[in-house]
Amino acid sequence: MSRADFLEGTRGGIAVGLAAAPFGALFGALARDQGMSLGELTLMSGTVYAGASQMVGLDLFGHKVEAWLIVLSILAVNFRHVLYSAAIARYIRHFSVVEKFFTFFLLVDPQFAETIKRHESGKAVTFAWYIGFAAMVYIPWVVISFIGGLLGSLIGDPKAIGLDILLPIYFLGIVMGFRKRDNFLPVVAASAVASAIAYRYVGSPWHVSIGALAGVALAAVLPPVKANRKPDIAHESHEV
Repeated sequence: MSRADFLEGTRGGIAVGLAAAPFGALFGALARDQGMSLGELTLMSGTVYAGASQMVGLDLFGHKVEAWLIVLSILAVNFRHVLYSAAIARYIRHFSVVEKFFTFFLLVDPQFAETIKRHESGKAVTFAWYIGFAAMVYIPWVVISFIGGLLGSLIGDPKAIGLDILLPIYFLGIVMGFRKRDNFLPVVAASAVASAIAYRYVGSPWHVSIGALAGVALAAVLPPVKANRKPDIAHESHEV
């Protein structure tokens, strides 16, 4: 394992870990409010490791929903991770089976975004870099969840201090990081409209996966913008 790559990954992951800390604290506080023990909420953060899905699970726990429906609902929210894993599969073909296990387990939204950006910048996606970045997100998430549960009573009503808006802003920031990619606006628009319609007529959490699938479907149909551009004359002259 390359020490330089590992350290580069940890440096990149620190900022993400700090940004995710409020969500972890919020989850811990809400989990305690729902009656979960410190051990249970910490175990959930360590095994499920998906903020939005953990929030959905908490809401369903509070309504005494059947266990199979809770699992299915969490799967619906996390379905985008199936798309993430398919997208980065070609970048990690050289990973061992064990390395791929940890890679896919730790594959959350910022990890996916940074992996794509690293590959597109011409740098190799090594396991050392990947695990270094992931460690700086995963470990604080679990620890801060525990602390949030421990000190949850000090946070009070999350909506009263605006913590409930942090998650949407965070995801919006990730989406905007891809704004220079081909067909960004039509794909995002299709996903947003489909998600809003699904939320109205199907309900949460299914609107997340339906919106994602709509965006993927449109992206698969639309031709890349670069393919429609005229060849660079200077480049052609160089080739000749």
